[in-house]
Amino acid sequence: MELFNQFLSKGLPVCIAIRDIAPDAANPLSAEQVASLWEKVYANQPLVRVIIIPDIASVNYGRGVGYEVNQLQVPDNIAAISATEIRTQIREGKNGWKEFVDPSIHELLAGLLIDR
Repeated sequence: MELFNQFLSKGLPVCIAIRDIAPDAANPLSAEQVASLWEKVYANQPLVRVIIIPDIASVNYGRGVGYEVNQLQVPDNIAAISATEIRTQIREGKNGWKEFVDPSIHELLAGLLIDR
């Protein structure tokens, strides 16, 4: 979200691509559920588009295609955020996870994860 907001603050469009993988113990939400969370976070942001893509292994290109593929650096405190830890805290009824998740999806995310 930090990266998305950096681009949005410059008036640049953002496409959030969710890999279509089967839910499992480590990643219990479906691609549709993850997409719905992002759509809720950015519901009032016309520069954001959320899509579901096939489960890909890499992004490749053979010539200039009009856009770049870049890895951006985020502050260490952002890079240290663990989705696994967030899910664990939600399931254990703790509230520390809320500082790392947009308030607009707290209730929805907790509802998706409790009893899983």
